[in-house]
Amino acid sequence: MPGVLQSPITSTDAYRYVWDGRVQLAGHSPYRYVPLDDALAGLRDPVLFPGLSPEQRSGVSGIPEDPAQLPVDDARTRINRPGVPTIYPPVAEAYFAAVALFTPWSAGTLGLQIAAALIAIALAWLLAVQSPRAGALWGWSPIVALEAGNAAHVDVLAALLITAAVVTAARRPRLAAALLGAAGSVKLLPLLLLPAFRTSRPVVALGTFIATYLPHLLAVGTLVLGFLPGYLNQEGFDDGSSRSAILALLLPPEARQLTAAALAVVAAALAFHRARRDPIALTCCWLYGAALLIATPTYPWYGLPLIALAALAGRPEWIAVPIASYLAYASFGHDTRQGLIYLAAAVIVVTVTTLRHRFVAESGLTGHPLPTNTGGRDETHRPRDLGRTR
Repeated sequence: MPGVLQSPITSTDAYRYVWDGRVQLAGHSPYRYVPLDDALAGLRDPVLFPGLSPEQRSGVSGIPEDPAQLPVDDARTRINRPGVPTIYPPVAEAYFAAVALFTPWSAGTLGLQIAAALIAIALAWLLAVQSPRAGALWGWSPIVALEAGNAAHVDVLAALLITAAVVTAARRPRLAAALLGAAGSVKLLPLLLLPAFRTSRPVVALGTFIATYLPHLLAVGTLVLGFLPGYLNQEGFDDGSSRSAILALLLPPEARQLTAAALAVVAAALAFHRARRDPIALTCCWLYGAALLIATPTYPWYGLPLIALAALAGRPEWIAVPIASYLAYASFGHDTRQGLIYLAAAVIVVTVTTLRHRFVAESGLTGHPLPTNTGGRDETHRPRDLGRTR
């Protein structure tokens, strides 16, 4: 996959992945220590810490009282937010440790880039089994090449687990629920899809998610939350100050927060209501996409699961959302411009969806159920089915 041999371009997240994996292999918890902590000085190398050798002291010991106020970057290291503990959930941490086990320190992010590329290829195969068009839509996406192959974002692992959950939901609902719970323990966003899995034992998904946290909870207690609360504060999720860019075009921060929450509840309720009649891939696609349009994160890699779901559901118009996130990412600090960019993506999705429904209504056609929403094998292509009406 192009970009594997190039250092990450769009973010420095992969350096944190490398560090978290290395810390775990050394027998420490990334939830207990921050990267700059002198207690872990022996784990430093020139790739991750070009300005700080193991013999030098950083002056940092323990977790700061108010980590949310610390700067994002430090010139002594390539790791972002080096003064705070990790924000990543346990399955993501297990993945980082597994990759670190086979990656020499001198290789830097290369091991993670290769692993992410292999996951992207595996996901392309899984999608192609369902539909060659779906596999091609994912496999030929420049966003996948950039954010998985180059930046090695862990979101590609979440995308694989979500897709596997959707594919197995009809035949093996408990397995599907466990996969969804594991995806939520990679990135929390997949848990938003629980309403779409109403017939696939969502309790199992939540149980799986909670179970992944138990070992860490026993080891470090409430520190298992890491920097997640501070991250949400810095990113504006707690007061709506720098999120919900579409709503920001009309509403003040306080009203945006309440309106976004209300829209999220409505979307979840609608997904729960339609889960019995619509293909699960379709429900997951628009539910995940709606969540991104409501929150409008400016990180393109958040859209990797949406690209996979759009390919699986046959709804390529939703790829407008991760494309919009690139333009919003480049427009950081220009709130109105970001809102208009995401609004344009929403208009594209609504317009294409409306035109599709109108075409189906006027032609008298009905959409075929997606293979991932049926319990039996699709055999309509077999020679004995020619000329028969089902």
